[in-house]
Amino acid sequence: MTPSAPPAAPLRADCIGDSAGGLTFDVAARGTTGAALLVLRRRADRAVAAAAAADDTVSLPLAPAAAGRLRAALPSSVALPEGRWDAYALLADGEPHRLVPGVTDLSPLADRAPGGLLGHVAVRVPYATRQGNLTVRSWLRAPHAEVAELRPEGGGLTVRGRVYGIPFAPGAYAELRARPGAFAGGVRRPAVTAERTEFAFTVPYDTLTPGEWDVWLRPAGESGPPVRLARLLDDVADKQPVLTYPRVRLETPYGPVAVGPRYTRDNDLALTVAPLEP
Repeated sequence: MTPSAPPAAPLRADCIGDSAGGLTFDVAARGTTGAALLVLRRRADRAVAAAAAADDTVSLPLAPAAAGRLRAALPSSVALPEGRWDAYALLADGEPHRLVPGVTDLSPLADRAPGGLLGHVAVRVPYATRQGNLTVRSWLRAPHAEVAELRPEGGGLTVRGRVYGIPFAPGAYAELRARPGAFAGGVRRPAVTAERTEFAFTVPYDTLTPGEWDVWLRPAGESGPPVRLARLLDDVADKQPVLTYPRVRLETPYGPVAVGPRYTRDNDLALTVAPLEP
């Protein structure tokens, strides 16, 4: 019996971010000749319709950069709709090869401050999936409210941040929306203080009933668009396991609860009011 050939080593892509929010991919592909592409395919998940669409695939030319390496650039000026994009290399053999992360330098993405001249905020953060493959998480928000600081204090939460793509107007406020299934539910509207693009507001924990609450900003008041609060402008693709905050125990008419902020799977800000055993 002829021994089977060992599986080919996966193609690795080094990723470098720039301060404008663009990405460069360097793929180790020795012996490759002919045209090659780096292909990003958007997953059909909760944020994306299951039906394939024309903008669910983005192809970038892979050009020789050094001996045995091919390079593709995804500048911030190229639109990448919001979602999770799996990365492949399409080489001369015509077969898409799933990429795995190599060396990653995303330090220029940390604490990035977009100018907002394009009317939107675009964020792309490459990361390794649970299977070890390379995927790019993309956000495209217009307008956008970026969380800069969360400070639990005095039985409440003070939120500070900056808004992009929309000016503040008199009557601005925050809006906490109870998700379906929350006890008693409803909407809470804390007042906002704003100076130019920066804002702050405080949520008293004792005004919330048990459940999950999503946090929005209304920079133009009731007549303007709601803007989801999120923390996007850094190099962390998934905030949930990285940024954790203490929860406060409160006695309420509904029994004892633990209250605190958290980030969702999409890095949006939410508040959890969880019932406790008496």
